Amino acid sequence: MDLFNKNSPVNKRQPAVGKLLIAEPFLSDSNFSRTVILLCEHGESGSVGFVLNRSTELTLGDLLPELYTPSLTIYQGGPVQMDTLHMMHRVPLLLGGNLVSPDVYWGGSYEALQEAVENDAYNAEDLRLFVGYSGWTVGQLEEEMKEGSWLVADATPHLLFETPPDQVWKEAIKLLGKDHAFLANMPVDPQLN
Repeated sequence: MDLFNKNSPVNKRQPAVGKLLIAEPFLSDSNFSRTVILLCEHGESGSVGFVLNRSTELTLGDLLPELYTPSLTIYQGGPVQMDTLHMMHRVPLLLGGNLVSPDVYWGGSYEALQEAVENDAYNAEDLRLFVGYSGWTVGQLEEEMKEGSWLVADATPHLLFETPPDQVWKEAIKLLGKDHAFLANMPVDPQLN
């Protein structure tokens, strides 16, 4: 079976807001090797998403000392504008934001976040913070799809908020169905196998 056959049902899934982009097992771009990206924008002006499985050594306190909290790890959302901070969460009544997939919101009020941190009125498992983002110009992501660089799956809040970063890619592969499950165990370089 040709997993990257353009006629495969999995490969006919198209990128859209709230969908996951799962890097194919042998994608060699170091920015995206074995990554899973949640798309938050996709349309006439291009695409924006965030890498879900690249945690950093940083915490919110490192970036915003006035909000010191060691429990909020910062993730690397992608290689674009690494001087920006973005949030993904599942507490819209607390933080606001835009719905991107069921129970997943992008953006919101940093003032509300500051207040929640100061009052210890948040659950770290309901929030992910990202420096930078992943972005594509109009048509660029579609070209990468034609090249077979990405597989598309539906996002789940569990994958974003509850799955350890080192397990996100494997768990995302499983979302593609049993015919693709074996990809989760493929070595990065099959020649070393």
